[in-house]
Amino acid sequence: MQRVLTPAEQFSISRAKTLQHLGVLCGITAGGWLGAAEAPTKLVSVGVSPLVVSLIMVAGVFLARWTLPALVMGTSSIRADLERSPHLIIWAVLAGCTWAVANTLTIFAIRDIGLSIAFPLWNSNSLLGIVWGFVFFKELHDAGWRRRIGVLGGALVMFTGAAVLAVASSAEAHTGRPVQGVLAALAAGILWGTMYIPYRKAYLTGMNPLSFVTFFTFGEVGMMTVLAVTYLGLAPLWQQLRSGRDVLFWLMLGGFVWVIGDVFQQYAAKYVGIGRGIPLSNSNQLWGLLWGIFVFGELHGSAASTYLQVIGGSILMMLGVGAIAVSSAGGREQEKWKEAARRECERYNVATDFVEARLQGTQLASEAKRRRTLLDWLLVAIATGTFLFLAIIAHVPHMSFNVMPAALLSAATLLLFFFSGVKLWRTTRFY
Repeated sequence: MQRVLTPAEQFSISRAKTLQHLGVLCGITAGGWLGAAEAPTKLVSVGVSPLVVSLIMVAGVFLARWTLPALVMGTSSIRADLERSPHLIIWAVLAGCTWAVANTLTIFAIRDIGLSIAFPLWNSNSLLGIVWGFVFFKELHDAGWRRRIGVLGGALVMFTGAAVLAVASSAEAHTGRPVQGVLAALAAGILWGTMYIPYRKAYLTGMNPLSFVTFFTFGEVGMMTVLAVTYLGLAPLWQQLRSGRDVLFWLMLGGFVWVIGDVFQQYAAKYVGIGRGIPLSNSNQLWGLLWGIFVFGELHGSAASTYLQVIGGSILMMLGVGAIAVSSAGGREQEKWKEAARRECERYNVATDFVEARLQGTQLASEAKRRRTLLDWLLVAIATGTFLFLAIIAHVPHMSFNVMPAALLSAATLLLFFFSGVKLWRTTRFY
């Protein structure tokens, strides 16, 4: 005779399904915004150094990573997370350093093989995300053969699509450096795939995603500054910043947009795991394809076979993402996730009731309410003033750019933002 579930158990099951659906939605939204954020990196085609592009994007990221948390929950909540989980600071900084190197590699990849082709190659990070999720955080443990086939089969389909696109890139890259471009994109994928380990550790310990990304930015800025000064030199770097000041606004705006996508990606990783959340956010490859072909005119004049390879490879990758998305974690697998969370609690001496509440997207009754201070509004004012100043001195670069497709794609990403943001607020209050 089947046991009748208690109201508390029924609520727990219902809540888990709601959070799974929310995580999927956040992953899809992340894909749109991460895809849009890479569009400004096309400025490398007008003579701006890839290292300078990456450095200025990171500057925009830095402003956004402090401004958005200050607006949503206030720096007091960030301080509270720091006091509960100080061990996560080093993990966040390490993840930021890894991101900075990977992002720089993507700029070189875009320069050498183009945006629409480079995207799927560095999105091979999905494969590593699945591996690390299984090895370290008990994802796919007790998931059942159907869900495992869905996730692993989807990953294989994505890898096949990436291979097709690599063949297309080696045949059609116009810079004479297709091999370098492919290697740069794949190396970025490896680094990003490994970077997601600190993400999952943070959320299994109860840290708020908005707090994590705030500490993350110190690693980004520090590593990117070291890279730029080391490879360019201080004087040449300053000269390039001065000569390229009329495009700084667009690059920093790209960094700001990237952070919005990354925040949604963080919530996807929290609620559906890195093995599922990262492939979902890697739908940005489709958005990159749309921006590259329709807005910037990539592949214009290429042979029909090249278009077929790029489109076919992208469709394969999207089918793989879809297969992973529908293979949601069941109750037995989620119990394994909780085991991993308990292990983290014991290792770092974090209260289990606090972590359990955070995994459910709620807060404890004993926690202080969020409040904004003068510091929060000061951070917002500094970021706003910086962008306004750069916008005043900015100029639209002379390059191929189609306005109507760009407007349509921008409108679509804004719709995703508002729909997912409202859903995230109503369901979790951004916990």
